[in-house]
Amino acid sequence: MSTFPKNFLWGGATAANQCEGAYNVDGRGLSTVDVIPFGPDRMKVSRGQMKMLACDEEHRYPAHEAVDLYHHYKEDIALFAEMGFKVYRFSIAWTRILPNGDDAVPNEAGLAFYDSLIDECRKYGIEPLITICHFDTPIALIKKYGGWKDRRMIDAYLHYCEVIFDRYKGRVHYWLTFNEINMLLHMPFMGAGVLFEEGENELEVKYRAAHYEIVASARAVKLAHEMMSDAMMGCMLAAGQYYPFTCRPDDVYTAMEADRDNYFFIDAQARGEYPVWAWKRMERAGITLDCTADDLAVMKEGTVDFISFSYYASRAASADPETVKKYRKPGNAAIMSLKNPYLDASEWGWQIDPLGLRITMNTLYDRYRKPLFIVENGLGAVDTVEADGSIHDPYRIDYLRAHIEAMGKAISQDGLPLLGYTMWGPIDLVSASTGEMKKRYGFIYVDKDNDGNGTLTRRRKDSFYWYKKVIASNGEDLD
Repeated sequence: MSTFPKNFLWGGATAANQCEGAYNVDGRGLSTVDVIPFGPDRMKVSRGQMKMLACDEEHRYPAHEAVDLYHHYKEDIALFAEMGFKVYRFSIAWTRILPNGDDAVPNEAGLAFYDSLIDECRKYGIEPLITICHFDTPIALIKKYGGWKDRRMIDAYLHYCEVIFDRYKGRVHYWLTFNEINMLLHMPFMGAGVLFEEGENELEVKYRAAHYEIVASARAVKLAHEMMSDAMMGCMLAAGQYYPFTCRPDDVYTAMEADRDNYFFIDAQARGEYPVWAWKRMERAGITLDCTADDLAVMKEGTVDFISFSYYASRAASADPETVKKYRKPGNAAIMSLKNPYLDASEWGWQIDPLGLRITMNTLYDRYRKPLFIVENGLGAVDTVEADGSIHDPYRIDYLRAHIEAMGKAISQDGLPLLGYTMWGPIDLVSASTGEMKKRYGFIYVDKDNDGNGTLTRRRKDSFYWYKKVIASNGEDLD
């Protein structure tokens, strides 16, 4: 018997704001990532610590062109099909459909683009998996409402959902409501268009925005099930188990609390209610949640059908300030973690832990008892184009092989239901955290550098042919 189910969905994942480009083409409006610059200000803007709601001449904005999938999607999907993709996860750019975020009449050019992209996938037998909102809050709604800190965002989001559900129903069966919803706590502007005003209780603002997104997700799930009887609706978590740095009970408790920061969202989306510890945590912090009886009811009615998540690395936590000071990972990591001395790391300091994927999968299934879907997993690395045009990336193959082996064991030995695996990202794209192009993930190389130079020519890497073999063998041939 094969380790992987016969109908296992192998594929890859991208995001509109990291690959499409064409940011001001065919009526598209400005969105959050369009105004997050490359360089030292990137993380300050992403975290809502530096206000930037328009582009200026002093910064460069890599999302504006990205890898121009908008004009290359037919070529790119043909390459995905050559690898044998069964599924392609992509996001819809909210402002391609509704340039101001809540327009009464949608932008037909934007709808037509995704019509064509979906049709191109289906032509090759590739199932679309659509992320409705992937770090993609319309700038017009940030100016109008303050982003997700305002309840009126729920209705704007539902209007957007209704438009795309009506247009693409029958052709799209898998949907995700929000990408890495827990990133709101770590990068609130990138995640939810949230900026902080002087004197605001930042933690309260984050939890209020989280509540509105959770209610919006529940209402979207309900709406999807009403409009599309064949739809499966998922949530999406930036996952990675926290390990206690030592077996000291204080470290164990600190790691548990760090995990709870992330599971707070999925507990609500999968179980339909906030856990008791979350209410107590908010009470201790003096946070008053704008939560109505109708909100609680719709959360119960709008639970997701499956749990999707990204996994790149595990994390470590300690209660000891000296340990934190000594082992804290350097740089502007989106999620704080300590360096685990037992793990190797990528060139960007992301620790490589295939067993951590299996541990994370077991934790998620034990917690929620819903099917799992790994929708991001990959290695950012510097690739070299040889004189003959070839690109040898054994480090990427080694990383993916080890993680596919781990998820195979989670299926065959632990009995976990896994719907599919979409590695990140099958074609080189702009890094969300750093804005770089040299931090490459793809099986397909795109000729573009950090300064925006390049021909955008696509090239197959060695990993392209390796993943083609993996898919053809349904995960049995990993050599």
